[in-house]
Amino acid sequence: MDPRRRKATRTASRVGAAAPEVLAHAVKGPRAELSEPSAAPRAARPPTQKCGPAGAAGSRRKKSALGSPERRLVRAPPAADEVEGQRVSAAKQEPPAAPRPPLARTRSRREGGERSSREPRAVSELAGGLGLGPLLPASSFRQERPAPGAWKPRAVLEKLRLRRQEISEAAEVVNRVVDYLSRRLQSYESEFRGVSLLRTGSYYEHVKISAPNEFDIMFKLEVPRIQLEEYCKTGAYYFVKFKRNPKGNPLSQFLEDEKLSASKMLSKFRKIIKEEIKNIQATDIIMEKKKRGSPAITLLIRKPKEISVDIILALESKSSWPASTQEGLPISHWLGTKVKTNLRRQPFYLVPKHAKEGNYFQEETWRLSFSHIEKDLLKSHGQSKTCCESDGVKCCRKDCLKLMKYLLEQLKTKFGNRKELDKFCSYHVKTAFFHVCTQDPQDSQWQAKDLELCFDNCVTYFLHCLKKEQLNHYFIPEFNLFSRDQIDKISKEFLLQQIEYERNNGFPVFHEF
Repeated sequence: MDPRRRKATRTASRVGAAAPEVLAHAVKGPRAELSEPSAAPRAARPPTQKCGPAGAAGSRRKKSALGSPERRLVRAPPAADEVEGQRVSAAKQEPPAAPRPPLARTRSRREGGERSSREPRAVSELAGGLGLGPLLPASSFRQERPAPGAWKPRAVLEKLRLRRQEISEAAEVVNRVVDYLSRRLQSYESEFRGVSLLRTGSYYEHVKISAPNEFDIMFKLEVPRIQLEEYCKTGAYYFVKFKRNPKGNPLSQFLEDEKLSASKMLSKFRKIIKEEIKNIQATDIIMEKKKRGSPAITLLIRKPKEISVDIILALESKSSWPASTQEGLPISHWLGTKVKTNLRRQPFYLVPKHAKEGNYFQEETWRLSFSHIEKDLLKSHGQSKTCCESDGVKCCRKDCLKLMKYLLEQLKTKFGNRKELDKFCSYHVKTAFFHVCTQDPQDSQWQAKDLELCFDNCVTYFLHCLKKEQLNHYFIPEFNLFSRDQIDKISKEFLLQQIEYERNNGFPVFHEF
């Protein structure tokens, strides 16, 4: 063959092979994200204190020149099919462990020309005039997905609705156990005599799904005049010391180098609970094995129905909230400055959660807890005082959170034999949800009729956090829940792929188990 013909043939072959990839990328285009969390730089570790990775990736981040986290600016995100240089096709994504053919595509929800008043504005509109650099045209953010109505969110929620009879029976059993333990602890001549109950968690926040089989109970113990020593610049973990330690302080026996030992205190508390449950009449109850690094004492009630109760010891402090929370709780534009001020006047809590140090745990640390504030946020979640009350307009905020929790729960069930999803929990979903509430503060942005779109906004935000490996704690913004010392990159990419597959195919996992 003539050399010039061979050269022309090779050139044409290369062009032909590249064309499908270029065309596919042009059709899909990048997706518009709801917001982009700012990057979290690694903090320098104190030279005189040994700190594992827990003091790094979850460390302090520099303040943005544009202001507080409440003033999030929306930029054109990186292409949805690129994650740190690795090409991942979202539209064609299938779970590696359980591939299945994608459902037939239909028209895009935004195809048509007119934009409904409920649709998010294009990124170019939001960022125009702010000097954020060149942005992609709004049309490039459109991505075909199953049209609205391809799956039925209301039908899924109906399946998750708790039955009144089940709730009543479960609550009666749990209350009997918890009230007995509370009376016994208060009658003890011991360190825990001053404890009182604080009921928290999804059941008491009214976002429990499927069945009333898990309860979280906090036994709070007020500790006046404590001094907190931040652990490795995390903002979330602290050593606890007493400003004064008068003789007769019942907690003195738990001091270790003048620090209140979380491990010693939890061990004694666990021992008392274990002995007391033996005396509870007419209830088959056992204590589960201690989970490494967990602050919870898990009781399993086996009859009449199996119910799990997590009991958590918490130190209550009525001092000002730590400095690491100063920029947290960004609800000023959502629930108002007055509500924020009143919430910050409430006590904060410290639970015996150990900070991670490489493959080990620092067993003397305590972690900040704001579960009582989270409960208040979900109870009074609307700008309108009557939002979701009997005489008020119903929104879909809680429904979106339930669907997000169920999505993660179903994926963990589906891939229960794999370790990639082990470190993900409902708290990650709830944190992302709170950030979306801050981002979309108006009740009109959460109308009940827009449930599918609002849920999609929550999924979009969560996917973006997975891609960026950045999910800032809602109360401690410098603490990144998705840092690599908390959750490895492979696990985040795996969950990202599974959610994108579900989203692009109408969430078949909602109907699998």
